[in-house]
Amino acid sequence: MPRYALKIEYHGAGFAGWQRQKEHPSVQGAIEAALAKLEPGDHTIAAAGRTDAGVHGLAQVAHCDLVKDWEPFRLSEALNYHLRGLRVAIVDCARVDDDFHARFSALERRYLFRLISRRAPLTHDRGLAWHIKHKLDAKAMQAGADRLLGRHDFTTFRSSICQADSPVKTLDELRVEEIAIQNGTEYRFHVRARSFLHNQVRSFVGTLERVGAGAWTPDDVSRALAARDRAACGPVCPPDGLYLAGVSYPEDPFA
Repeated sequence: MPRYALKIEYHGAGFAGWQRQKEHPSVQGAIEAALAKLEPGDHTIAAAGRTDAGVHGLAQVAHCDLVKDWEPFRLSEALNYHLRGLRVAIVDCARVDDDFHARFSALERRYLFRLISRRAPLTHDRGLAWHIKHKLDAKAMQAGADRLLGRHDFTTFRSSICQADSPVKTLDELRVEEIAIQNGTEYRFHVRARSFLHNQVRSFVGTLERVGAGAWTPDDVSRALAARDRAACGPVCPPDGLYLAGVSYPEDPFA
């Protein structure tokens, strides 16, 4: 059966997350339903990462196996036809080898978190960024972020329902970018690692926001990390500003 890699963009609002659920709409369920319109029967697709409810995808990657030998462009066009009306789109499609796996073949995942600081409520970015009204110190947040780089036991920044076998992960990048916008400031957190724990990025950003607000110091971040205790974490920020921004493989299937 031919295997295809799909690059997927989606707006997380209105979905209960990536993973298929019986009683709630999901991104995976929407795409599998579209595949069933092309080739009747049950379909199961595997993704590079399972995003939570409200989290967005800029370049999620999934793979599927089909009976028909589809030309990739026609497959993406057909899927987008059946996804019309939903905030999900197949932005690229490629035929891949049978041993390609969207999750297990991945070398790293990249996430983006957007935080907007301004007094006025968000309009165009409502649901697409975390909105706060107070100012933040980007340099202090970066100093706190630097304490998290490298290989650590991230139990403090791990959800209590996380199903990962180990809390030990290697964080390759956590970079804070400050951008001046109309009547405010946007802070973008660029996060990169081979794999992540459940709620890890949102726990990072919620904690660093406390540093930027002056309630925590970078040393407090180090102490929280060393505690290996979920209770030592700062507040977990909302999912609105989180995006799965990209996935890297030994060879880019979409090149």
